[in-house]
Amino acid sequence: MLKKLSVKNFKSWSELSVDFRPITVLFGANSSGKSSIIQFLLLLKQTKDSTNSQAVLEFGDASTPVELGSYKDSIFRHEDARDLSWHLEWTLDKPLSFTDPTQKKRKGYNFREIGIEVELSARGRKILTNELTYTTNMANFSLNRREGKPGYQLTSSNEEAFKFVRSMGRPWDLPEPTRCFSLPDQAQTYFQNAQFLGLFENAYVNQMDSILHLGPLREDPKRQYPWSGSTPADVGRRGERTVEAILSATESGLRRNVKYKSPTKSFQEMIAWWLQKLGLIHSFRVDEVGKESGLFRVYVKKGPQSVETLITDVGFGVSQILPMLTLLYYVPEGSTILIEQPEIHLHPHVQAGIADLVIAATINRNLQLVIESHSEHFLNRLLRRIAERETEFGNITQDDVALFFCENEAGQSNLSPLQVNLFGGVENWPKDFFGDQMGDIIAREKAASTWRMRNRNAQSS
Repeated sequence: MLKKLSVKNFKSWSELSVDFRPITVLFGANSSGKSSIIQFLLLLKQTKDSTNSQAVLEFGDASTPVELGSYKDSIFRHEDARDLSWHLEWTLDKPLSFTDPTQKKRKGYNFREIGIEVELSARGRKILTNELTYTTNMANFSLNRREGKPGYQLTSSNEEAFKFVRSMGRPWDLPEPTRCFSLPDQAQTYFQNAQFLGLFENAYVNQMDSILHLGPLREDPKRQYPWSGSTPADVGRRGERTVEAILSATESGLRRNVKYKSPTKSFQEMIAWWLQKLGLIHSFRVDEVGKESGLFRVYVKKGPQSVETLITDVGFGVSQILPMLTLLYYVPEGSTILIEQPEIHLHPHVQAGIADLVIAATINRNLQLVIESHSEHFLNRLLRRIAERETEFGNITQDDVALFFCENEAGQSNLSPLQVNLFGGVENWPKDFFGDQMGDIIAREKAASTWRMRNRNAQSS
């Protein structure tokens, strides 16, 4: 799971530092820089997924999770003379282990937390990797571009703990990294004890693979859906593969807990339970139109006495929350999910209920959620659950949640962590956190008082 991200010179961020928790929520006004944090993680993911091994960064197009244009478009203040750098840390599910074959006693190393540091610069249209480093608590292993000389050099920051040993033969310079995260193959052949570096790259790839994304806009519901038996990795950026995921989970017999240590439910029973819990509908099912037709319809009932109808014929709230609900219970445990504005088109009661859904998923499925939101109802329910500590979904404390407020001043974004105490109280509310609510209340009362005075004066005259 993600632990920390530090970035310099990306979009409106001169400097950025985020400490992640199981639940990390980003608040702030429009254009404050919230989305850029999610976009940066998606930039790293789509670079890993890119088939173009020559691209140092994959800035994307209409077919990728995020489309950022070019280096100049993405750099702070569009000044491409600036370097773009970042440091990402994460925790491994299983320790990364290796031995040093050059040591007589085969010294072993184990890591549960690792990181990657990258520094890039632009030379015209070409992007150069100045540094690629994999970090550990024992030593950092770096491939650095040599100043004033061709090629790169591989070093260990702590040679007492680990020292690279050259293979016999001519000491060739190393080539540049492949993309921004992959050390060249020559690094493992030029040194007798560098084979372990592939483990770091694999760990990075696995971490990127575990990051999934659900955008703020959902695809409109349809009267029927084709399905040929595919198993999607997620529900799609707009939730367009939600029904496919539900059918795949149903076909494979997936069962899920909805509460802490509760009996499991079938996948569609779980969805129906949550939609009822959120107050949206009473029942839910997906069924084939005709035997072996390959076409399926989503049926719902608004209330116990209501007539069953298609999802297209009920309020938009069901189709808005369904992709998120499906995603949280469909993906593998340990996944990191990026969700933008889950509250769009939802009633305040449902917005508050999203907090319970988030808590249940992180506790019972060991998920990590990074959420961009504007909803005070979602926040208030989250803070309430922290104060209650023991919920029907499991225990949650302020240590499980990280809340941040983004603001932009003079074109530069800043990030402020909210300090949440044991009782779910925020001790450092930013000014106008959800707009000037108190100012609106005061202005409304003043306006009402003014009109009352005018009416009295008119009646007395």
